[in-house]
Amino acid sequence: MKRIVIAALVGGLIFFIWSAIAHMATPLGMLGLSNLPDEDAVIQSLRTNVPSSGMYFFPGVTNDRAAWEKKINQGPSGLLVYTAGGVPMMDPKQLISELVTNIVAAYIAASIIALIAASYAKRVCVVALMGVFGWVSLLLSYWIWYHFPTAFILGEAVTEVVGWTLAGLAMAKLVPSRA
Repeated sequence: MKRIVIAALVGGLIFFIWSAIAHMATPLGMLGLSNLPDEDAVIQSLRTNVPSSGMYFFPGVTNDRAAWEKKINQGPSGLLVYTAGGVPMMDPKQLISELVTNIVAAYIAASIIALIAASYAKRVCVVALMGVFGWVSLLLSYWIWYHFPTAFILGEAVTEVVGWTLAGLAMAKLVPSRA
C-alpha cells in the first residue's frame, strides 16, 4: 500500500508538471481555441444579458421540439461555459485542486497496475491506455455532441496520452509487479 501511495504522489506530480508544460510552453494549450470577434461588444452583451455563472446550451431546449430543431438546423448553436464575475488567473486553489485530482487519478492507475502480473513495459502501457480511455470516453463525446474543435480534441489526446505514459514510466518502477 505504501508503494501505491508513493507511486500516486509521484505519478500525479509528473502528470501535473507535464500538463503545465503542455499547456503553457507548447501550442497544445491553445489548439482549437479562438478569440471572439468584437470581443468587447460580446462581453458587454453577456454582462447585460447573462447575469449568472453557468453552462448554457443554445438555442435553448423548448417544449416545441420542431421549433427547437429548426433553430438548431439554422444555427448558430453552441455551448457556453460562463463565469459572470472575474476569476484570478492561475489561482493557487485551482492549481492545488488540479494537482489533487491528478494524484487521485494516479492512485487509481497505481492500484490497477498493482493488481496485474505483467512486465514493466506492459504496466507502463496499461497506464498509458488509461489516458487513452479517459480521452476517448470523455473528450470524444464533447467532439461528437458539442462540436468541440478537432484541433482541441487532438491536442488533449497528446496531453493525456503523453502525460500518463510519463507518469506510468515512474509508477511502474515504484509499484512491483505481481509476477
